Amino acid sequence: MRQKNISVDKKFTSRQIVKEIKYLNLLARQFPTIQTASSEIINLEAILNLPKGTEHFLSDIHGEYEIFSHVLRNGSGVVRQKIEDVFKNTLRKYVKDELATLIYYPEQKLALIEKRESNIEEWYSVTLQRLIDVTRATASKYSRSKVRKALPPDFAYIIEELLHETPTALNKEKYFSGIIQTIIRIDRAKEFIVAICNLIQTLSVDRLHIVGDIFDRGPYPEKVMDKLMGYHAVDIQWGNHDIIWMGAATGIKALIANLIRISARYMNLNTIEDGYGISLTPLATFAMETYKEDECQLFRPKISSGTDASLKEITMISKMQKAIAVIQFKLEAEIIQRNPQFEMDDRNLLHLIDFKKGIITLNGKQYELLDKHFPTIDPEDPYRLTREEHEVMERLQTSFKNSERLKNHVKFLYAKGSMYLRYNNNLLLHGCVPVNAEGKFGGVKINGKKMTGKALFDQFDVLARKAYFTRNDKKPDLHARDHLWYLWCGPQSPLFGKKKMATFERYFITEKETHQEEKNAYFTLNNDEAVCENILKEFELDAKTAHIINGHVPVKVKKGESPIKANGKLLVIDGGMSKAYQKVTGISGYTLIYNSYGLILVAHEAFESRQKAIEKESDILSNITYLEQNPKRKTVADTDNGIVIRNQITDLEMLLAAYRKGLIKEKR
Repeated sequence: MRQKNISVDKKFTSRQIVKEIKYLNLLARQFPTIQTASSEIINLEAILNLPKGTEHFLSDIHGEYEIFSHVLRNGSGVVRQKIEDVFKNTLRKYVKDELATLIYYPEQKLALIEKRESNIEEWYSVTLQRLIDVTRATASKYSRSKVRKALPPDFAYIIEELLHETPTALNKEKYFSGIIQTIIRIDRAKEFIVAICNLIQTLSVDRLHIVGDIFDRGPYPEKVMDKLMGYHAVDIQWGNHDIIWMGAATGIKALIANLIRISARYMNLNTIEDGYGISLTPLATFAMETYKEDECQLFRPKISSGTDASLKEITMISKMQKAIAVIQFKLEAEIIQRNPQFEMDDRNLLHLIDFKKGIITLNGKQYELLDKHFPTIDPEDPYRLTREEHEVMERLQTSFKNSERLKNHVKFLYAKGSMYLRYNNNLLLHGCVPVNAEGKFGGVKINGKKMTGKALFDQFDVLARKAYFTRNDKKPDLHARDHLWYLWCGPQSPLFGKKKMATFERYFITEKETHQEEKNAYFTLNNDEAVCENILKEFELDAKTAHIINGHVPVKVKKGESPIKANGKLLVIDGGMSKAYQKVTGISGYTLIYNSYGLILVAHEAFESRQKAIEKESDILSNITYLEQNPKRKTVADTDNGIVIRNQITDLEMLLAAYRKGLIKEKR
């Protein structure tokens, strides 16, 4: 805590100042006088008293761009709540619905309204005033400086004037209305409305948290990434499906194979080819030739309703999926054999196949294979790539490493992402903290030392970065690359959280007993308050007041499962944004809002389409649960940013004392 009621001159001794003189001289370049330093202290002290900014948590987007975009636009109900706060009962519901939809989709909604309205100028006049009212309420929790930085350049001065004046202000009524009427008269109303609607969206959420799994299953992860790269404040906690793409961009062939196989399985090869400009022709050519007489029925892709695909295309993708699956098993075996400490020998299965009989022996029991055609596997050396397979993977590796769009997206994932995040007394992580049945931390041997808990996460974070940033070295860090693959499917991976990934068994064996992927004990113990508190302590958070925020495992709402665990200590916000999961979950995902008043869990109904949301003004919020209400409204002083600001104030006060003691000269 900072000392109070002590003058700056007495607070710091000359000895303390001299000790920090090098740093203070650097700070003096930014604040060269007593006046500039004093002004900044006053400004920062004032900011500490502003309400805490609204945080928005999303998880497991899985390429579902339309749903993601809508949730981002409406701020999981934050925008609608602002409209309710401003207009209360003074506007009818259908008017508020239209205003909300206009803020979400200004260009598209304006196009419909302009066709409908007989007196569009009158509509502009009324709507502009309403939008200004909403903007003023939304901006009220920020400093003028912060709002100014968010203003659209084309209309910055005008919006700033309108925000700090009201139509009823003495002597300003004509001034206010004059600005609005001039905007309409010079035919700039449409552009102004679009700009101010986008500003409302920006100001509604102070920070966005993505708790993993942006990629795979859904059709447009590249669009999600583009949107995130343009967002004003975002952080990302990596998910296991993000790791595949990070590893593919690194050039790890086993992860490239996994990525293509999953994309083929969910008919999302367009993401690779059109989204990232990576040609799959080498694989398609190889697969069509190798499996010419094989229909590859077990590898038919999962086709969602409305997908327009010919039989020829489906057949080709089936062959590609089988070809890359076999390559994947071989490439993974090489990593497993190189790393006995991973304890994953049970995942190498090809040598257990009797190719003549078409059976495999697992745990002493024989199982008949559903598909017995393996033209690229040599029974004497089953894990060796054929020359053709090797050539395919070399070409794919080059393509993945050289995709400019993928490079930009993965660099962003590294710049904004991490294995976990501690933020405002919450622990954000995608998968799990590996534990055993007694709740003790599990882990992996790395460099001969067993790493568990927070240390395990920190070490994986370092290795993930080393793997990518040494990718073009003459000798890439093979140790780091292997651990990046482990994060995808290793039994003690915090991002995977299962004993095994039964890919081979699910493809080739009927018996369900072999398909079981035993989850880490975390997923049953996460309902135990003591276990959650122990995890929070391990990550150096206040165990009594902090929360764990998770994604990764869809909440089966249909079966009565709750996203709220351990008496509210842990929150799971993967409720099925991915359409592939919605039959199981019954909803379209959970999101979380943390504002100055408390924590709010939002459940979302299934999202039909963007067009229907615009035309019918339908939102997708279905249920709002107030998890925790603060006894008093939180301010910036109560946040992590508040700690940073206090430290800045201390530094500036020391600089002020240095000026007054003559230890640093003012630069007037």
